[in-house]
Amino acid sequence: MNIHEYQAKELLRGYGAPVADGIAIFSPEEAEAAARKLPGPLYVVKSQIHAGGRGKGRFKELGPDAKGGVRLAKSVEEVVANAREMLGNTLVTKQTGPDGKQVNRLYIEDGADIDRELYLSILIDRTVGRPAFVVSTEGGMDIEAVAEESPDKILTLPIDPETGVTADDVARLNGALKLEGAAARDGEALFPALYRAFTEKDMSLLEVNPLIVMKNGRLRVLDAKVSFDNNALFRHPEIVALRDASEEDEKEIEASKYDLAYVALEGNIGCMVNGAGLAMATMDIIKLYGAEPANFLDVGGGASKEKVTAAFKIITADPNVKGILVNIFGGIMRCDVIAEGVVAAVKEVGLKVPLVVRLEGTNVDLGKKILSESGLNVIPADDLDDAAKKIVQAVGGA
Repeated sequence: MNIHEYQAKELLRGYGAPVADGIAIFSPEEAEAAARKLPGPLYVVKSQIHAGGRGKGRFKELGPDAKGGVRLAKSVEEVVANAREMLGNTLVTKQTGPDGKQVNRLYIEDGADIDRELYLSILIDRTVGRPAFVVSTEGGMDIEAVAEESPDKILTLPIDPETGVTADDVARLNGALKLEGAAARDGEALFPALYRAFTEKDMSLLEVNPLIVMKNGRLRVLDAKVSFDNNALFRHPEIVALRDASEEDEKEIEASKYDLAYVALEGNIGCMVNGAGLAMATMDIIKLYGAEPANFLDVGGGASKEKVTAAFKIITADPNVKGILVNIFGGIMRCDVIAEGVVAAVKEVGLKVPLVVRLEGTNVDLGKKILSESGLNVIPADDLDDAAKKIVQAVGGA
């Protein structure tokens, strides 16, 4: 689960991180009062959407010469003008795709005198099974671009969970970021604080880009992106309360109600599979035969008929889906349960696109019998390769 920048900053403020004063607004009428509560005379007006690259983004409705989704303002009046122009319009960035996202919230923040921009993030380094800091002196840039162009400017530092951030870790981070004096002293407090926030709140990503050194020599968290492990949200009702459903795909929201692992993609072949590995293989072979998957959907190992029915309905609700591939290898999951769920869903919502079903494993013969006697126009497949070929051909692919 993701949260907005202003929410992330408030959370980090609670751990002692240095962040600027700021106020979230939801309508242009709130802009003037918000700006007058800040010191000024420099303000930053920030679009709040779950996507990066906001500053370089462009609003669909405003033309190519309009400013981006993060703007500097030198007066209260300029703050208000920007708010009126930004709220309710669609911001397109490299992470939103061409459709963009509507800006429903702004964050009015006090400006900062920037001397240097740095990069800092914490994530799980799966190669060592530990949380790790990733830092670079090249702040404000995509870390992927830095890794490609200047890998020597990136330090990845795994942290031992038993000790937390040690004095030696702090020294290495300060050294990699070239922090001295007041900034280094700020780092001694900031790095352990960010690590505590990451671990205590079950984050999957904490990114500060940029972390700035101001002209007065102090550190400040200028931007913050935070994602949480969905599997741990039951421990954090205060985090769940921050969820902005308008930033999420409606189908993904519906899937979460049934504990389905669903991710919307941009293709036209809907997939319903049991097991993440098999789901990935299914998407790969669809691409191999020249088409694109419309989703990742893992119904899990012990799904009920109701869960399978919900999964099928979510797939058919996607207008981009031109064909459906059901690929089940029954171990704990029984093929007859899958078949019953598919039949129930089709009877409820109808079937307007080709459906290819490959079943193998527990109760496979019973599952095939249920489908064959259902009266549905199901295209049976013998194996995954056969299934992929048939669904791609059915939708007019390669």
